[in-house]
Formats: sequence, structure tokens, C-alpha cells
Amino acid sequence: MYISIGIPFFNAEKFLEDAIKSVLAQTFQDWELILVDDGSTDRSLEIARSFVDSRIRIISDGYNRRLPYRLNQIISEAKYDIIARMDADDLMAVDRLEKQIKVLTKNPEIDLVVTSLYSIGNKNEILGKRIFSTHQMQPKEILQGLTNLLHPSLLARKAWCQRNPYQENNCLAEDYELWLSAAIKNDFNYMVMQEPLYFYREVENVKKEKMIRGYNTQIEVIKKYYNNIIADREKNKILLKFEIKKIIVKILDFLNLMKILHSRRITPVSNDEKNFYESQLELIERIKQ
Repeated sequence: MYISIGIPFFNAEKFLEDAIKSVLAQTFQDWELILVDDGSTDRSLEIARSFVDSRIRIISDGYNRRLPYRLNQIISEAKYDIIARMDADDLMAVDRLEKQIKVLTKNPEIDLVVTSLYSIGNKNEILGKRIFSTHQMQPKEILQGLTNLLHPSLLARKAWCQRNPYQENNCLAEDYELWLSAAIKNDFNYMVMQEPLYFYREVENVKKEKMIRGYNTQIEVIKKYYNNIIADREKNKILLKFEIKKIIVKILDFLNLMKILHSRRITPVSNDEKNFYESQLELIERIKQ
């Protein structure tokens, strides 16, 4: 069994090299890597081209078409029946693919597998962890605005991805809309691995402008899908929560306290976990271009 790994990138020169190395370092080696440039203006494309490996394909059309378009492009370009996601500024444990593919293979009724995460900073330092529940969420729960799926850790059957394409006009909550629309169609059979096999640079996401735009997009998704799932009164309560979240973000940004939001998302890691993460970094850093 082979895996098509997709990494879309836009101006990711600071982190892209390490992301690619973490693919090359995988214990599971039967893959192709599709690197899709979304019109970068920095050295990202040059970095991608510096890797010489017959399993790596680079796609660059010079346009900035945004993430959902590129994710659909990866699905259509994928040669194999299993597709893995990864963001260009993240890392992953060297046995992530090996462990995820085993779960998918042993559970034919499952279409996608996600993992938990270690949260990392801009210097690859470990900041904490997030261990997600294994509960399979239903449409009413997803409409509340939270899920237990880490989008960039996704490993899925291509057939499921083809049945559930990304909405290309949704550039900030494309994963949220994907989960919700699939669940409403009763096409959302997934498993959550509580092992933190994905190293997520989420500090980049805890910024006022991005969070406000994300909340606004989620509000529009909820308005689009809520009918026949929850009542108007419940919908309005959910939307009010999002409006309150936006106010809190604006206040914390004004007070220069945005780091509080990130710290509330994660839990501390033990010395053993820190040592494990450091050992993973060493394996990734050994990879030569």
C-alpha cells in the first residue's frame, strides 16, 4: 500500500525544509510527496526544488489560489488510494504514517484517521500537547464550533476525499465545513489516535486577525448548515458564543496577552515526552537534501 502525501505551501521558506525532511525521515517509505506552491514570493519554491528524490513532485502555476483549491488539487493529482495531509510549517513523528496506515488498514469501515499533537514554537521548541478525545462527533456537536480532528494530521482514503471535496470559497474554516458537511451526509467514519504524532506550530494561528476571520467564517458555515439539525434558538446561542469569543480575542490582543489563548489550549509535557520529541528532531535533522 502506498500513500500520497500533500504539502501545499505559500511563503514558507522558514519551515518548509524541515517539513520535507520529516517526510523523508518516515519509517514508512512507500509514498509520493506532492509539493504544491501557491504562488510564493519568497524562496519556498527554490527550497522545494532543492530536494532530489524521484518520489517528490512539485506543482507550481504561479497563482495564489488559496488553501482549499490546493487541497482539492492534491486530491486530484494523488496517484495512490490513501492521502496524507501536512502543513508546510509543521513537523511529524517519524513513525506517524506507519502507525496511521496500520489503523486504517485494520479498520476497513473507517475512512480517515487523525492524531493528537505536540505544540511547538518557531524555534522547534516543544510548548505542550493536546490529546484529543476518541469520540466520533455528530452534526449537532460540530455545529457548536469545536471538533476533535486535527486537520493537518489527516490520513484518509482517496475515495472519501473525492466524495467530500473542500469548498474553495472557504479559506479559513475549510476543515470545519468539511467535517460538518460530511457528518450531515452520514459519511464521516473516523478514528482519533491519542498519540501525539503531529508537531503543530499553532502559535502561528493564535493571532487576532486570523482568529477573527476564522470565527466569522465559522459563523457563515453554521448559518449555511444548521437548518433541520438544530433550532433557530440553539443556532443563535452558538452564534452569540462566537461573537463573545471575538470580543475576548480583541481585548487580549489590545492588552498584548494573546499568548494566554495558546496556553489554555495545551497541557504540560513530561521530561520523557520532551526527550522523545528531541529524539524525533534529531532523526529529522539527520536527513540530507
